[in-house]
Amino acid sequence: MDYIVLDMEWNQPWPGSPSAKKVLPVAIRGEIIQIGAVRVTEDQQVADEFQILIKPKYYRHLNRRVSKLTGIKEARLREEGVPFPEAMEQFIRWCGEDVIFLTWGFDDIGILRENLELFGIDTGFTRRWYNAQMMFNAQTDGSNAQKALKTAMEMFSIEPSRPAHDALGDAYHTALICARLDLRRGAAEYEEALKSHENGFHGAELPGCIARKVFYDYADKRAALAAMAGEENKCPICGGRMLGSRWFAQPGHRYMDLATCPEHGKFLIRVRLSLQPDGLTRVSRLTYEATSEAAEVYARRAEKADPEEGGRPRRRRRRRAVKPDGGEGSGV
Repeated sequence: MDYIVLDMEWNQPWPGSPSAKKVLPVAIRGEIIQIGAVRVTEDQQVADEFQILIKPKYYRHLNRRVSKLTGIKEARLREEGVPFPEAMEQFIRWCGEDVIFLTWGFDDIGILRENLELFGIDTGFTRRWYNAQMMFNAQTDGSNAQKALKTAMEMFSIEPSRPAHDALGDAYHTALICARLDLRRGAAEYEEALKSHENGFHGAELPGCIARKVFYDYADKRAALAAMAGEENKCPICGGRMLGSRWFAQPGHRYMDLATCPEHGKFLIRVRLSLQPDGLTRVSRLTYEATSEAAEVYARRAEKADPEEGGRPRRRRRRRAVKPDGGEGSGV
C-alpha cells in the first residue's frame, strides 16, 4: 500500500464571461489544468513523482488570476496539455491499485470527483483519502484551524525547494510533511480530528467578534450564501431577521457582508465556506460589531469594489464613439 500525495491546479471562468454562463452536464467549481503527485511508501519514504498538464475542454480561456498565481499560460496548455481522460488514464496507471490519497485541504478530491463525473469516469479509485492538515494539527498543536502549507513547513523546519502554487511543487512539499507524520496513527484518529475540525472555526478572528456559529449541508456556494443573507441572517442581540447588503469575496473562500437589524443597527458578517466529506458545503459564520476592525476592512473594500464581480476592483469601461451616421466606432 502506498500513499499518493495529490495537488492540483484548476481554472475557473471569469464572472460574467461566456464560459461562466455555460451549462455543463455536471456542476464543477473548476476545470483541472494541472495534476502533481508524489508517492510516499508504506514505510513513509518519499518516492517517485507524477505531473501532467491538461488541456481544458470547457473553460478554455485561462482566468488571469489563475495564470498569474500558477505561472501557467494558455499557449503552454495548448502545446503541452493532454485531454482530461488521457491524463487520468496515465495518472491512475501510475498510482497503482492499493493506494490512499493525501491532500492538503478538502478541495482537491472534491474538484477531482466533479471533473471525473463531468467526463463520465468512475470516481471509485478516490474513495480512500485523508486531508493531511487534520493529521498535522492532531499531531502538532492540536488546533482545528486550517494551516497554510507554508506555515506547516515552517513548523517542521522544511526549507522550500520547489515553486509554490505549482501542483508538483506543492505535492512534493506536502509529501515531506506527511513523511514526518505518523500516518497510521493519523488514519486511526482521523474521524476524531475531523469532528474537532468541523466543530471549530477556520482562521483567525479579528477583534470585535461577538457571535460564532457553524452551518452544514448546503448544496453549493450559492445556496450557502443565500442562506447566510436570508433565513440565517439573524441579529446576534434579538434574533430578528437582518437585511443584508452585498457580499465581497476575500481570500480562502471567505466572504463578508454588512447586515442591518431594524432595532440594533449594523453588524459585519464574515463567512468561510468549506467542503464537507460528502461534497456538501459547510459555513463558519462570524458576526462583528459595526465599529470593529473587520467592519473597517469591509468599508474600505466597499469603496473600491464592484459586488457583481465578486469584490474585485471596478474596471473602467471604454466608451464607444458614435459615428455621425449613428453607428458605433472604435473605443476612445
